[in-house]
Amino acid sequence: MSQDKFTGSHSLLRSLEYEGVEVVFGVPGGAILHAYDPLLDSPIRHILARHEQGAGHMAEGYAMATGKVGVVFATSGPGATNLITPLQNAKMDSTPIVAITGQVASTAIGSDAFQEAHTTGLAMHCTKHSYLVQSADEIPEVIHEAFHIASTGRPGPVLVDLPKDVLGADTTWHTPTLSGLPGYRPTREGHPRQIKAAIEMIEASQRPVLYVGGGVIRAEASDELLAFAEATNVPVVTTLMARGAFPDTHRLALGMPGMHGVYAATTAMQQADLLIAIGARFDDRVTGKVDAFAPKARIIHIDADPAEIGKVRRPDVPIVGDAKAVLAAMLERIVAVRVHTPAPERTEWFRVLREWQQRHPLSYEQTQEGPIKPQYFIERLQAITRGEAIVTSGVGQHQMWASQYWAFQKPKTWINSGGLGTMGFAIPAAVGAKVARPDQVVWAIDGDGCFQMTAQELITATAENVPIKVAVLNNSSLGMVKQWQRLFYDGRLSAVDLSGVPDYPKLAEAMGCVGLRVTHPDEVDVAIEKAMAVNDRPVVVEVVIDPDEMVFPMVPAGGSNDFIAMGPEDL
Repeated sequence: MSQDKFTGSHSLLRSLEYEGVEVVFGVPGGAILHAYDPLLDSPIRHILARHEQGAGHMAEGYAMATGKVGVVFATSGPGATNLITPLQNAKMDSTPIVAITGQVASTAIGSDAFQEAHTTGLAMHCTKHSYLVQSADEIPEVIHEAFHIASTGRPGPVLVDLPKDVLGADTTWHTPTLSGLPGYRPTREGHPRQIKAAIEMIEASQRPVLYVGGGVIRAEASDELLAFAEATNVPVVTTLMARGAFPDTHRLALGMPGMHGVYAATTAMQQADLLIAIGARFDDRVTGKVDAFAPKARIIHIDADPAEIGKVRRPDVPIVGDAKAVLAAMLERIVAVRVHTPAPERTEWFRVLREWQQRHPLSYEQTQEGPIKPQYFIERLQAITRGEAIVTSGVGQHQMWASQYWAFQKPKTWINSGGLGTMGFAIPAAVGAKVARPDQVVWAIDGDGCFQMTAQELITATAENVPIKVAVLNNSSLGMVKQWQRLFYDGRLSAVDLSGVPDYPKLAEAMGCVGLRVTHPDEVDVAIEKAMAVNDRPVVVEVVIDPDEMVFPMVPAGGSNDFIAMGPEDL
């Protein structure tokens, strides 16, 4: 391509630079090849993934670690379809990413051309918005709108599909505006009357609970949450997506509620007379059987997305708005109240909560001779890292153990797939997080099943000098599926055995990583310290864990949160 021509692909790169993009994750192909040529002359760094799904999860990890919009490139057809999983994942977890996909020439669209797919149609239900760009002149506006939509209101993914001839067409660049979005006006400020009603309800309640979701982290509202919880003296539960939004060591912290949540957190919600839901969507993994969920509680629901309010549980006080802005307004009002009225002590409520915490703590038994309990490894990992690592996870038992046994203190340090439950998320998300925050230690806590789905992205980590650390908790099975089969299918194990292959340290070494194996509790600290000492390449630590260990507490799927099994003997 002539260097003196300015085409749609140049306009695309100029537009991304205008939005402040520093890194793009992707895999090139024919339809998007035009965009890769000016990328050579751009200050934007490109991370070459080994699969488009991996590239999408990298963009998610980058976004979740920074709060910025993650960007992913893919070509048409299979390149675009491979992005559907990360797009849906980002949609459910409110992660701001922009996906740029190549498309066959506009004259060939609809003809079943080579590597053609109806990308915008496929992406319609897993994005906030999607564009099929029809003219190179539209590119600055479209990219500007895409970033605005992805990062405002309830964050989420936006897709921009660019036909090959549009990328190659002559054009000029201009400073974009948002004139094409007259109907997109997310509500940021909560209604003052609703805020007043909420404060009055909180002050009058005897058994309130702050039910905190991932929206608090997306809104960067953790400081406001901490101040508000202390000013109102209300205990806090943090959902799987909100871990780190409120410090686990705080006196008001109850931990994670729900299917595998802490007994005190789940039961507090059941017995509450008031739930203050902030950036949470009453997910089924938290509520259990909806009809039996928190039957005595009135509801205050604060959310940036009006579609979430009343979707599962009708609130008594609905507040549409950004969590940071609404909490700041509520805090301002409660500070004024505190001039004349001290915070309610709620002595009896806290006495009951402490009793639940003491009677039903998280527990496991690590014997000196082994086998290694996964909970023990996670606790030792946190101790040796002093809790200062960013932790990513896949989905399954290891995800629950990590959320339960890592005491999170800060937002954006826990990165996982919540709503969609995407196996294979941990490694590419760790790559994205490490690219975003290179001075931070990043550990991917993975399971052997999840690891095998996206392990090839360790090649990316090696080639791109992204020294992540991976702990593979190896129980030689699809552990969570095996747990359900043991508990609810008469122990009949079907298609869950992963024993025998691969040899994880050898596979890691073949991909340019350091490979370690741990088989005994006495080896755990040494292996973690060895991994922490390696900073010039990725490290994979295979941790051979007890194959029979299960995740508890547990509320059976579809059951009431009034019944919490603390061990298999309860089921």
